[in-house]
Amino acid sequence: MTLDESRRAFARHLECERHASPRTVAEYGRDLMGFARFVRERDAERLDDVRALDVHLLRAWLALLSRTHVPSSISRKIAAIRTWMRWLRRRGVITGCPADELAVPRVRRGLPTLVSAEAAKQIVEASTGDTPLQLRNRALLEVLYGSGLRASEVCALEVHDLDLPSAVVRVSGKGRKERVVPLGQPCVRALGRWLTVRESMLRPVRSSANRGALFLTVRGGRLHRRALWAVVKEFGASGAGRADLHPHALRHSCATHMLEGGADLRAIQELLGHASLSTTQRYTHVSMDRLLRIYDAAHPLARLKQ
Repeated sequence: MTLDESRRAFARHLECERHASPRTVAEYGRDLMGFARFVRERDAERLDDVRALDVHLLRAWLALLSRTHVPSSISRKIAAIRTWMRWLRRRGVITGCPADELAVPRVRRGLPTLVSAEAAKQIVEASTGDTPLQLRNRALLEVLYGSGLRASEVCALEVHDLDLPSAVVRVSGKGRKERVVPLGQPCVRALGRWLTVRESMLRPVRSSANRGALFLTVRGGRLHRRALWAVVKEFGASGAGRADLHPHALRHSCATHMLEGGADLRAIQELLGHASLSTTQRYTHVSMDRLLRIYDAAHPLARLKQ
């Protein structure tokens, strides 16, 4: 099997068998295409047989990447190559997995972007008015902050996923895993108002599959990630003076504010759709004020001092 043949077969495996998101399939495809381009320039004969690939070639590729890429980007590319080679090994195409010998660079995680509860309220309420676009933006921001959905999950929502009388929405998350997420009453009201004018934004589109999309663009198609980011950036700047905001900042703020309000980590894990609790712990953090309150209430020396 050639490198190009294996790339195409691996993409089908990710999409059809692992039910990976379109974004994951695209990113893994770009990483493998970049590796194939490197191999072609270095030794084109290796493209004819993936069995000729070895750890020395992989390390040479990573050494080249290290000149222009940050550790987090290199780490993701290693994950893509490792997943691809392990799949080839399971299929019996190769006998070993040279990518397992690669050392993953240490990635330093910076502090997540976060807004206060008051700032989040100002951002969500910054979209005022009764035009279809204004009502859409208000409902969009309510869903992002109120329910902590991922940007991809919001864009994929269908009208029939909503159950406004029960104040819940059915969400298709990573790996096409479904979960039911609660909606706050302000969110239910905003969605109800948006649905009354949604039909006016529908336009003839190339694919009828998008006509059931909950959130639409001004052209009547399904809202895409770039447009969603633009909405959050616009109202982050106008509502709270934060032009650096992105959809994930509202998701993280939602989880953090719930944690500060006393929610259990397991409940937050279910809300966010995390497969592992460790992921939830990485996305949330306890404020110093709350940490000090817990310390004062729980530590024996603090109680003695009181």
